[in-house]
Amino acid sequence: MEQVKRRPWRRWVLLGLLIVGYILGGRFVPVQPEITVAPEKLIEEPLFTLPVIGDFYLVNTMPTLILTVILLLIFAYAVNRSLKKSAQTDLVPRGIGNATEAILEVIYNMTEGAAGKWVRTVFPWFATIMIYVLFANLLKLLPGFESIGVLHHVAPGHEGHAKELLAGKWYLFTAEEGEYILAPFFRGISVDLNFTFTLALIAVVAIQVVGFRAQGWGYLTKFFNFGGVFKKPVFGVIDMFMGILELISEFAKILSFAFRLFGNMFAGIVLVSVFGALLGKISIVPAAIYMFELFVGIIQAFVFGILTMVFMSMATQGHGGEEHAGH
Repeated sequence: MEQVKRRPWRRWVLLGLLIVGYILGGRFVPVQPEITVAPEKLIEEPLFTLPVIGDFYLVNTMPTLILTVILLLIFAYAVNRSLKKSAQTDLVPRGIGNATEAILEVIYNMTEGAAGKWVRTVFPWFATIMIYVLFANLLKLLPGFESIGVLHHVAPGHEGHAKELLAGKWYLFTAEEGEYILAPFFRGISVDLNFTFTLALIAVVAIQVVGFRAQGWGYLTKFFNFGGVFKKPVFGVIDMFMGILELISEFAKILSFAFRLFGNMFAGIVLVSVFGALLGKISIVPAAIYMFELFVGIIQAFVFGILTMVFMSMATQGHGGEEHAGH
């Protein structure tokens, strides 16, 4: 049997991209962007003013948030269309419908193993949060994110860059010092602490709602366990303080969820920016870090979702004296 000779065309593609990156890196010198924790304002004037909150500005995470929702709707429409098409033919899912069904089946089985009979309550939260965070993490890796935007004059005491006319009203930053900084049109929402904190707050509130649905008012004994103070003076006091620690840990989950996602994604985009600006023509190292950032984005979405699922599953179970009484 004659063996088919394999042609390593992928190597030549990679080599070609490296050469193109080297040439473009010499023509368009990468400039390290201004790294800020807070999202940048696209326009200096506020859109409107609220009585208590104050001025409301258009920041560059809002267009990304809208784009994320639009892409999720398109994705859901494509999956629904693929499954309907397979249902009308041979009942065999293909393409995006098949891939999505396989992923959701794995997630459902994981949830069923942890939540048991509450799988139908916990699974939608797990799947929704994981898919949404995954879109938010991966969207900021697209070319143009945090590199194309509007120019603002630098604030006093800060360093800026000079600009070079490209075409029309489009300019390029140069390595020389100047009076301009860039406010990108799009900034990843997963590197905005407002987004991660809000998502963490929603997840923790949903955990408490699932706990109340599963145990009713008995769920509060997890935090306020005073029943054994007089029956078992020593162990009852210990149980009481353990309940207070459980209450504190529920609030700590909000900070843990928010800062874990924000910290990992923010550190990744800083690494990509710094290496891209320092290495200049050498594009292989920033490309490798970009692949690592892709991996981190997938892992962080899974971690956020599975932690929510685990805490929800734990909230459906009895605690302490209530569980023993049931037995």
